[in-house]
Amino acid sequence: MSRTIWSVDEHLDDILATVRRLEPIELQLPDAQGCVLVKDVVVEVALPPFDNSSMDGYAVRIADVEGASEEFPAVLTVIGDVAAGSAGLADDQVVGPGQAARIMTGAPLPAGAEAVVPVEWTDGGSGEGPAAAMRAHSDAPEGATGEVRVHRSVKAGAHVRERGSDVMPGDLALRAGSIVGPPQIGLLAAIGRSTVVVRPRPRVVVLSTGSELVQPGEELTGGQIYDSNSYALTAAARDAGAIAYRVGAVTDDAETLRATIEDQLIRADIVVTTGGVSVGAYDVVKEALSSVGDEDEPGSGIDFRKLAMQPGKPQGFGSIGPDHTPLLALPGNPVSSYVSFELFVRPAIRALMGRTDLHRPTVRAVLAVDKALTSPAGRRQFLRGTYDEEAGTVTPVGGSGSHLIAALAQADALIVLPEDTTSAEPGTETDVILLR
Repeated sequence: MSRTIWSVDEHLDDILATVRRLEPIELQLPDAQGCVLVKDVVVEVALPPFDNSSMDGYAVRIADVEGASEEFPAVLTVIGDVAAGSAGLADDQVVGPGQAARIMTGAPLPAGAEAVVPVEWTDGGSGEGPAAAMRAHSDAPEGATGEVRVHRSVKAGAHVRERGSDVMPGDLALRAGSIVGPPQIGLLAAIGRSTVVVRPRPRVVVLSTGSELVQPGEELTGGQIYDSNSYALTAAARDAGAIAYRVGAVTDDAETLRATIEDQLIRADIVVTTGGVSVGAYDVVKEALSSVGDEDEPGSGIDFRKLAMQPGKPQGFGSIGPDHTPLLALPGNPVSSYVSFELFVRPAIRALMGRTDLHRPTVRAVLAVDKALTSPAGRRQFLRGTYDEEAGTVTPVGGSGSHLIAALAQADALIVLPEDTTSAEPGTETDVILLR
């Protein structure tokens, strides 16, 4: 794979041609969130499974309340209560002429009833007002009797949720390829499915390399900096849909790095390292990664490359270990690392999941700048920016330095200046990758 320089697209194509979708597994509903369905889900139980009331009120016959008003209410005999979760009235009880059944929201519509009159349209069965009456009747024994005055008429089916009005047995509930989000989990649960077959979320192991790195909360000494990359990239992996494990910082020692990565392969579908791929630490990381896992496995190994991009020129990619686990080695500067993740790791994660929307959305926007932006010839530059959707403009944030993490935290977009662009004047229209 060795060549002088790779384009951004060539590097990405090589990654996507290497990663393979994870094998489907059956997961419990809570664990399937964010995953991609592998099989169509067909409804087996009608939803709702029976005619039920959408209101607290009284189940009535239409003819009995026709013409009812405040002045001339319909007076009905209450033959019993129907609560949510109950089987309804007794088998031998039917709402007959001049009768009504007190019913709660979600309770099954009793035999003989054709509609539900909301309690607010009645006297609640007493002179104490609707709300008080419903509270009083909530503890009434099954089969309790009394009278209720109805002040309005209703049409057939009023305030009744009919059986199967949502879905019927045999309907397609969810199509293969659907993303299992909260509404989909709700539907699956509602039709009685406790598990579903999906492609699982990939397990991503993230580690930083560098003897100068210490963990946040510890005291800095001369020449040390805090390890921010492993935190940022672990969060980015979760944002992409993965299950992410942050290993932290590993010193610039080939044996230590090799041992750490080998230990992590058991729980990794993809490994991401940051740091040690540029001149200086290059030989140490190359030495470590070239022999990670099973050296006798054909196709294993990491190829270190130079890409025609800024930031993020040095990159590494390949597969390691007996399972050919993909590994992406990213630069160590915070902005280079994050931009590289968005361009290469995020699509790889989503490809493993079986998703089709691999990339962040890209839009065209006008540069809102006071003076021209410059870009090195032959490189695709990615600048941090803020995007104004209403105005259709994008404004650079911070400078082009790959260490300016504060500017990255303010940005919600990447401004893309193509390889053949060396100067972009104010008002120039360009591609913008939306990060949020």
